[in-house]
Amino acid sequence: MRRRSKIYAGLAAAIVPVTSVLMALGGTPASAAVGGSGPYPADYETSATLANHTIFRPQTLPAERLPIVVWGNGGCSANGLSQGNFLREIASHGFLAIANGAPNGSGSTTSQMLTQSIDWAVAENSRQGSKYYNKIDTSKVAVAGFSCGGLEAYAVSNDPRVTTTGIFSSGLLNDADDYQLRRLTKPIAYFVGGPSDIAYPNAMDDWGKLPAGLPAFMGNLNVGHGGTYDQANGGEFGRVATLYFKWRLKGDTTAGRNFVGADCGLCRSQWSVQQKNLTLDDGTPPTTPPPTTPPPTTPPPTGTPGCTAVYSVQDQWNGGFVANVSVTAGTTALTGWRVTLTLPSGASVSSLWNGVSSGTSGTITVANQSYNGRLAAGQATSFGFQGTGSGSGTTASCTGS
Repeated sequence: MRRRSKIYAGLAAAIVPVTSVLMALGGTPASAAVGGSGPYPADYETSATLANHTIFRPQTLPAERLPIVVWGNGGCSANGLSQGNFLREIASHGFLAIANGAPNGSGSTTSQMLTQSIDWAVAENSRQGSKYYNKIDTSKVAVAGFSCGGLEAYAVSNDPRVTTTGIFSSGLLNDADDYQLRRLTKPIAYFVGGPSDIAYPNAMDDWGKLPAGLPAFMGNLNVGHGGTYDQANGGEFGRVATLYFKWRLKGDTTAGRNFVGADCGLCRSQWSVQQKNLTLDDGTPPTTPPPTTPPPTTPPPTGTPGCTAVYSVQDQWNGGFVANVSVTAGTTALTGWRVTLTLPSGASVSSLWNGVSSGTSGTITVANQSYNGRLAAGQATSFGFQGTGSGSGTTASCTGS
């Protein structure tokens, strides 16, 4: 069952007016890092033939063609500079990045505006006299968005021109929208702000429902819902998004090694990483050089594999709460886990994600889903739930298998 929190439900601004909470995410960054860190200093412009959009591009168009990234802003804001530092950084690495909304525009946007951006880029690439004539790689298109803008990206991800989808701190709000997951056929990547991100449970619910065989990446950086978009060059989200687009839209396998394999670049960083069906574009998984000396042998473990469960309340309001439980394998790999929760009197579970629960009040058990039961030694996963009553005082214990 999908959690639809009172706060995150405001992301339905793609359909209804934007809430004041999420419109705050659409503000212009205090200072834009002019140029970005890439080899092609970038800025933004507008076009009379693409009203209510902001176009980020290298100031001097390079000889190489520019892949296309179309972007939906946080809060579905119509301010095309909402994530300006982030988009300028991407453009500086040789991309055409088009945001919904005019610079410092007001109001809200729709998913159709992402389609308009793709249409415009394709038309400009073929229009003689355009500065973009034969300068755009229209065969490489990413549709992406932050928060409410991620819902806009989902809505158009089935466009046959789309090469990959990027979902940034977002997730579908209702199970009735899961058809948008079932129709996905191109690689998808999620970049989320960790368990403290209000969109985390929805993103993780989507992750568990992706079609079998779909190449997918999930990265969580524990910074919360706001991400790092307003930092210089978009901060860590800007760096990682650029690497992802370089891999998926330019075929840069060096960039791709940050996302693929047990020893991926982000696997050895502050990011928490999950992968599904990922190989580099040549079809072969990345290799890890063999150790210079044989690793020591360890006798097979005996007894029951161990694990720990750490319970924390993420949000509490009058009459309800949201909690997260982090499950970590001990010194032995797990093929499955089971957490026992003892809830305080008057508390009950109303919905739960990334686990299979037995019971709703008192002492309940939560077992792994099919996709998060296998954990290497020391590896962690998590599940969460929304409850009624007070979340404080709950105890948790874990048994591995």
